Amino acid sequence: MGDRMQALSAENIDAIHTATLDVLNQTGVAFHDPDACALFKSHGFQVDDTVVRFTEKQIQAALATAPESFRLTARNAEKSVSVGNDDWVFAPTYGPPLLVNADGTRRTGTIADYETFCKLVQTSAYLNVNGYKHVEPQDIPAATAYLDMMLANMVLCDKPYMGSPDSRQAARDCIEMAGMMFGGVETLKDKPVMVSLINSLSPLQFASEMAAAMIEMARYRQPVIIANMIMGGTSGPVTLPDLLVLMNAEILAGVVLTQLAGPGTPVIYGTTSCATNMRTGAAAVGAPETAMISSMAIQLARHYHLPSRTGGSLTDANQPDAQALAEGSLLLSTAVRSGANFILHACGMLSGYMGNSFEKWLIDEELCGMIRRMTAPVDIQPSSINTEIIDRVGIGGNYLTEPETFEHCRTAFFPYALYDKEDSSGQPSQAPVPVTQKAAEQLSQRLEAYVKPDIDPGLEADLVRFVNQKKKNG
Repeated sequence: MGDRMQALSAENIDAIHTATLDVLNQTGVAFHDPDACALFKSHGFQVDDTVVRFTEKQIQAALATAPESFRLTARNAEKSVSVGNDDWVFAPTYGPPLLVNADGTRRTGTIADYETFCKLVQTSAYLNVNGYKHVEPQDIPAATAYLDMMLANMVLCDKPYMGSPDSRQAARDCIEMAGMMFGGVETLKDKPVMVSLINSLSPLQFASEMAAAMIEMARYRQPVIIANMIMGGTSGPVTLPDLLVLMNAEILAGVVLTQLAGPGTPVIYGTTSCATNMRTGAAAVGAPETAMISSMAIQLARHYHLPSRTGGSLTDANQPDAQALAEGSLLLSTAVRSGANFILHACGMLSGYMGNSFEKWLIDEELCGMIRRMTAPVDIQPSSINTEIIDRVGIGGNYLTEPETFEHCRTAFFPYALYDKEDSSGQPSQAPVPVTQKAAEQLSQRLEAYVKPDIDPGLEADLVRFVNQKKKNG
């Protein structure tokens, strides 16, 4: 027996696809941006006010130009990554307004907190893409906060990063800043350097800001994630088959717009759709239905030959406790084992996207490492099997003092840095140190060891000057 997660049959996928075409053709999707509507009209789409309707031929034409995989170029070329097919990446938590302390108390985030998260990504052995909106800083003007966040992304970390889709202007500024770093904006058309998250407004809408940012990014062929967070029973149908159809319709509509604005733009098919907690009306992101939806969304993305995006260590828990780790590990491992290509919220998320936590970030990071180890291929072939050592040790022997053990003892198994693996049997009266306390101690050590990655002083000065001028004019 294979994986027990529900595998969609060809008939299942065909049913979802056919129903999706009906929704796109009969109901349509609203794009609340004049430029988006004009772009659809200029390509012969049926547009009634803001509502766009799609034919199967138009959907297939867009899918034909969207690549199945792409290479994301980092400022440090050695840290560039591929996304799609068998290649996948971890990115940290995105969007929370609050910072959660180890004891569960909360406070508003600051730009210093944001910069700390950038430093954690830079020093991480397991996360290979820097995010955006690690936390929403409340100590700087909201209208221009994206500029400070993008500057931190580019200067404090030399891994690939996520751009700002907050508005048309934010997208344009991201492109200008990226052009400064990668040899001019025109070079970006052949060089994906940042991924931006475009969220639909369920059901069946795209806000003006999202549609505008999508167009701007696609004009320079910068990758976008077309995603939704449909809440079953509130912003979407309560039954999973109907929810999947709505999810699919919104994503495919977004894919079409990207290909009209910039044919060949890499598009990632994404969702963090979930159940609704019917007792409170809140999103139940840590529920098993989230894992089920993620698994099926990944299969639909594969059907359309698109890279996929899901959530990572998602949880409804309000502090880094057993519930947080249980829900997070279930959802993160499901995403990886199901074949997701871009896993957002891999580290730190609490309270259903409302909070980020330094301690949980480090706890989740170790989980990311464990999952990378779990899914790493094992080289099994005649040349990699050594029966001589088995014959030599024989029946009832011990491998501890064998030369092979000495040679590989430090590298053969996963190198835990945080989780408790100590033998406490000899110290029965000594209380173990909670993992959150160990994470707090490790946080200080990580930040002390942080070294700002090399960057051309002239480039950094130009980026700072650009940001300051934009803030002054904004």
